[in-house]
Amino acid sequence: MNAKEETCFIFGHSTFLIACIMINSSIVFASSGVLKEGMSGSQVTALQKDLNTLGYLDVSPTGYYGSLTTAAVKKLQKNHGLKDDGIAGPNTFSLIKKLINERTASRSSGSTALKEGMSGSSVTALQKDLKALGYLNVEPTGYYGSLTKEAVKKLQAKHGLQQDGIAGTNTLALIDRLMGRSGSSASQLSTAATRGGIEKNNYLYSWFGNAENIFKKGDTAQVYDIKTGRTFNIKRTYGYNHADCETLTAKDTEIMLSIYGGSWSWERRPIIITVNGRKMAASMAGMPHAGVDSAPAEAYVKSRSGGYGAGDNLDAVKNNNMNGVFDIHFLNSKTHGTNKVDSNHQKAVKEAAEWASKNNF
Repeated sequence: MNAKEETCFIFGHSTFLIACIMINSSIVFASSGVLKEGMSGSQVTALQKDLNTLGYLDVSPTGYYGSLTTAAVKKLQKNHGLKDDGIAGPNTFSLIKKLINERTASRSSGSTALKEGMSGSSVTALQKDLKALGYLNVEPTGYYGSLTKEAVKKLQAKHGLQQDGIAGTNTLALIDRLMGRSGSSASQLSTAATRGGIEKNNYLYSWFGNAENIFKKGDTAQVYDIKTGRTFNIKRTYGYNHADCETLTAKDTEIMLSIYGGSWSWERRPIIITVNGRKMAASMAGMPHAGVDSAPAEAYVKSRSGGYGAGDNLDAVKNNNMNGVFDIHFLNSKTHGTNKVDSNHQKAVKEAAEWASKNNF
């Protein structure tokens, strides 16, 4: 859609004028109308893009207002004091416009500290840490608002730091220590992982703020299984605490299944992921789940693979003989179910890094 156009959309017998406002990262609809579950179209796509940008929606825009979009709108509304009915009306659109304007303005700050008004993947990573440590009780949004500021101040007060609500060098270092990122066994390979930093020369890339941005949703990659030497191709389609991936073709599925001896398994296996020429240590679990290959992506289905039951169909790559997605973890990534670091995955990640360093992969 041309961001400079004013377009009239017709729902039934009511006409709503949608003012399309161009923002750097997306299009915000300051609407006098209403979007809700069951609707579809370009306005829904634009709403979903904005929810992606603000960190509330973790799937690619589809143009259909389903249960995931409803849940994302509810989270946004609840976090900002609006009625959390999951319906995107004028107040919700105004809020989205405000948040994205603030996000855009904060991009040029250039500060190494994180503070109120800023946004981005570093803020999301901070919020995830604050939530894990018990200081933040809302879902990460990627925007540093009053709730995040208060959470930082509580953390600072408890540990004797200046209570300014700004996540500067000392506060971020404290969080790293509390999260167990300082003095970890990974540091024996090289410098310990930092927020958004790279583990130098040993294939270890911290997930939050780093690997998640290297291996983005929609990116394809090659998997190398270090124990069998077999390779296959994948695409990251979902996931936020780690990468939810799908094989690209039926042949790739055949190769992956052979790596697991012909039977799908939750076994963690050390692997090397190559994305645009960059090699990263990772761990995969070979159990496709939460999807059905024969049904449309993100459609509501009654029974999904891996025993996941009814829900949105997490299967975007079709005709690959795989139902749903499988998990790939990186350094410091977490499971979606527990929101905790999985020690077995971390062990496999470090095993892959050690193997790659030793063999100059």
